[in-house]
Amino acid sequence: MNQINLYDAKTNLSSLVDRAASGEEVIIAKNGIPLAKLGPLPKQQEPRKPAHALGISYIAEDFDAVDPDIAALFNDATL
Repeated sequence: MNQINLYDAKTNLSSLVDRAASGEEVIIAKNGIPLAKLGPLPKQQEPRKPAHALGISYIAEDFDAVDPDIAALFNDATL
């Protein structure tokens, strides 16, 4: 485990994330006092499965079509 100061961590965050993703743990310190540990996340074993939120299984082809009545409200200059 390497220790790095906060300023250097901010400056080199991208490379630190790459090191953490490869399995290395890095301690981030402020004024020489360790405050945080940057490390790898566990590998996901299987693909994520959708939760079927709200039980929606079908979306109509015109789902995102413009409703003419609502469009007319935006285009009406008398409002």
